[in-house]
Amino acid sequence: MHEDPTNSKNYQPPVSSPIGQPSDNEDDRGWLDDLEPEILDEQIPRQGVDPKNPIVLVETAFLASAAALVWLVNFYFPIGPIMLLFPIPIALIYLRWGNRPAGMTALTAFLLIAVLMGPLRSLQYLMPYGVLGWTLGALWQRRGRWRITIPVGTAITNFGTFFKIWLVSLLLGEDLWLYFTMQVMGLLEWGIDKLGLLWQPTIGAVQIATVCFLLFKDLIYTTSVHIVAWYLCDRLGNSIPDPPKIVQAIFNDA
Repeated sequence: MHEDPTNSKNYQPPVSSPIGQPSDNEDDRGWLDDLEPEILDEQIPRQGVDPKNPIVLVETAFLASAAALVWLVNFYFPIGPIMLLFPIPIALIYLRWGNRPAGMTALTAFLLIAVLMGPLRSLQYLMPYGVLGWTLGALWQRRGRWRITIPVGTAITNFGTFFKIWLVSLLLGEDLWLYFTMQVMGLLEWGIDKLGLLWQPTIGAVQIATVCFLLFKDLIYTTSVHIVAWYLCDRLGNSIPDPPKIVQAIFNDA
């Protein structure tokens, strides 16, 4: 009969390595080397901070308050360039902490503006600036190029423009789109008169010109937001993709 080794006086049970400590067994070490990178990727966020750390909630609340404050200041003291800051706090939170905190920032800013200024103003902030900030943050985190992010941002901003026209027209009982088309018609007639052309713009041409004018306005706004975010986020340690070389050359020369 074979003797049971566990009954021997010289028998010592194997000592298992503590969790997180290296093992003396080469096979165990190889297994841990293969596993640990996956564990680190899943449990440790990109910034090296626990996602449940209170700093995430603090930054979310702070930047949501900053976004609401910028909107409030611009409403009572309109300053043109300050509009470029509307979507940046939400985009910055997305760059730092991801999807859920960015959504919480947009929702918190929406609720703060609703309390301070009413639901109409909060809706005008959420669409397009809240959605724009969230979308740009998602694209910038995935290193989307400007040739992609600018058209997407322009489409969102343009949709928000038409949403505000529809919302205000519904509440006031007046057609603001008609007001816009009349203003553009006057501008076209002035240009035609200055150029000495014998052409009378039709209603369809005026409406197409109005849409093109709004698209051009939103394109300029979205591009300006990109430039401001490129300047600010890089200094805050959360850089966005670099602009085209021609834009970098313009700012380097300036």
